Amino acid sequence: MPEQLNNPFALDTPEIVRVAVKEFQDFLSIESQRWAFDLQVEKGKMYGVLVVQQADGSYVYLGTNSGKLPRNATCDQFIPSVFDDSTDDYFINRGMAELSEIGSRIKATTNQCEREELTEIRKQRSFAIQQQLFESYLFLNLHGSVKNVLQIFKHSSHGNPPAAAGECAAPKLLQYALKHQLKPIAIAEFWWGKPSKNKERAHKNFYPACKDKCRPILEYMLCNAELFNKASALHACV
Repeated sequence: MPEQLNNPFALDTPEIVRVAVKEFQDFLSIESQRWAFDLQVEKGKMYGVLVVQQADGSYVYLGTNSGKLPRNATCDQFIPSVFDDSTDDYFINRGMAELSEIGSRIKATTNQCEREELTEIRKQRSFAIQQQLFESYLFLNLHGSVKNVLQIFKHSSHGNPPAAAGECAAPKLLQYALKHQLKPIAIAEFWWGKPSKNKERAHKNFYPACKDKCRPILEYMLCNAELFNKASALHACV
């Protein structure tokens, strides 16, 4: 077993997690049929696997996807999103419905002034909903401290968090492990499905965690300067 968690931003993939990924991919091959997922047609996405040690000393692995599954499919075996849709009486669902309604009004109106006014209102509401969403993504770190996405990115060199920050596979997996007192042992992310348009992602290939969305979050969660060999970039773990 690895002595410490491998760097999620490197391609040094321990053998133990490669074995777990193979098993998880076998499961994906069967499960994706339930989603009517065609590997030759459907847009691919990143998936992740984290090998963890349980309190009794045994080892298991966790698996999940980045973002949402095709056609909003669900899989009980996957680690869920850090964000709970029911937060604040399902504010995200109500907010998206409101934005959709405003968008319909914009398309329907022929009055230029009204169109511009509605467009500005929609922009402001969209920003407010996004900020509330970022505030609702709460991440643990190794010392048990909690910060939301806005707080994490505030102290990073990345500036404001990009859309969907917090929905990548690696943060989901580590959040679940820390929340349930599971020791992270080895992590890996891979592409599943049709290659990306720029051909930088190919089916089943391993790739490092993304820097724009994941690095500030993972650095905060792991608080380990040795892991990244770049202490100046890490957040204080308080």
